[in-house]
Amino acid sequence: MKLVYVCCSLLITVWQEVEASGSGPSGVLDRVYGSSSCPQVRLKPAGQCEDEDECPYQIHMPPLTIQLPKQFRLLEKTMKELQSLKETVNRLKSSCLECSLQQIDLNLQKDSGDPPTNSAEQSRGDTSKRVYQNGNDSDNSIVQHMQVKMNRMSNSLKNARVQINSLQGRLEELNLLNLQNVEAIVDRKVENITGIVNKISSTCTSNCPGQQQLQHLSNISPRDCSDISMLGQRSNGVYQVTPDPRNGSFAVYCEMEAFGGGWTVLQRRINGSVNFNRTWADYKKGFGDLKGEFWLGNDKIHLLSKTKDVILRIELEDFEGTRGYAKYEQFYVSNEYLRYRLSVSGYSGTAGNALQFSKHFNHDHKFFTTPDKDNDMYPSGNCGMYYGSGWWFDACMSANLNGKYYKAKYKGKRDGIYWGTWHNLTSEYYLTNYRQTFKNVKMMIRPKNYAP
Repeated sequence: MKLVYVCCSLLITVWQEVEASGSGPSGVLDRVYGSSSCPQVRLKPAGQCEDEDECPYQIHMPPLTIQLPKQFRLLEKTMKELQSLKETVNRLKSSCLECSLQQIDLNLQKDSGDPPTNSAEQSRGDTSKRVYQNGNDSDNSIVQHMQVKMNRMSNSLKNARVQINSLQGRLEELNLLNLQNVEAIVDRKVENITGIVNKISSTCTSNCPGQQQLQHLSNISPRDCSDISMLGQRSNGVYQVTPDPRNGSFAVYCEMEAFGGGWTVLQRRINGSVNFNRTWADYKKGFGDLKGEFWLGNDKIHLLSKTKDVILRIELEDFEGTRGYAKYEQFYVSNEYLRYRLSVSGYSGTAGNALQFSKHFNHDHKFFTTPDKDNDMYPSGNCGMYYGSGWWFDACMSANLNGKYYKAKYKGKRDGIYWGTWHNLTSEYYLTNYRQTFKNVKMMIRPKNYAP
């Protein structure tokens, strides 16, 4: 700024001298000021001028050179020294890190019993010790603490390795011993069991009348009404069947004349003479008159549906004379331990599939419920008690063939014989409407492979 101020002052002085010399508008100032601080300054007119006061001039100045004080040189030297020092520190840091890693590797190799890879690595490990010794106390303490931890870890690893090797050896010995012992024991047991079975078989063949009786029964006793039909009996009536010789024989009613014959009847409703509001024990054993109304019994139904693949046929007739049927290609009732669970599927017929009415009313895979034993899906009460019968209730029902027998239409609670897909049930939705009643109902089964 001082230099610009000096040059500006000189320009003003030159301008004053030009005015004093009286140069015309066409004159040129070629004077060079040797004693001035700006010796190379030149002034020229910009062109032809008619009026001296309005003639423009151009100023020509030489390149400027500024001389800085000597402190700037010292500053540059200092910056270079700082950069050199920074690079030296970085090299020391990288060297220390490398040496520390080498020392850790050497310690691990010593603890694990492996020799160092080469002498150069070992010498670098020694250098790391010297570097840390030349460092400050905090660095030395950190390194020592790390070395202590690494030593502890290496000792733990060595101990674990020794224990694993020991356990592996013992396990191999035990495996060999156990395999040999188990094989020998199994061989001896199999030989003993085989000998005992052969002995019992030979003894029972000649001396066991019970075994002979079972074989005789299984050979000549009909298992159900289809076997009786195959023997030539084609009349409806009561017959003895033996589904399983271990459970003895029992009487059943056989439908031999309708629908190809060979049907074993499980349930029948014809006049309301038998009360179906019964206990679990009654439904288990069976009740009623085989020549009239009856429930065959859950134990017997289980045996009949267990020995063969059977189909179920349900016949219904209302008091208006309308008839319909529902046939299911698969039917099975579990034992009492499984609460006589129903399995039914494969519907066909004219009465509608009321046993599998909807997602919320589905009797398939449901347990049997009676007024004194609640196994239904209704959480707030007993469907069997409310409707007065035993059945495979859901929550509660879309079908109930064991309901009360009404001889005329009734109102109120739907506790009568019910089939939820019957043709005219849409008109009895409200409690004040009359309920549908059925005159005849029959449930019966027959093997799938039966050929009349």
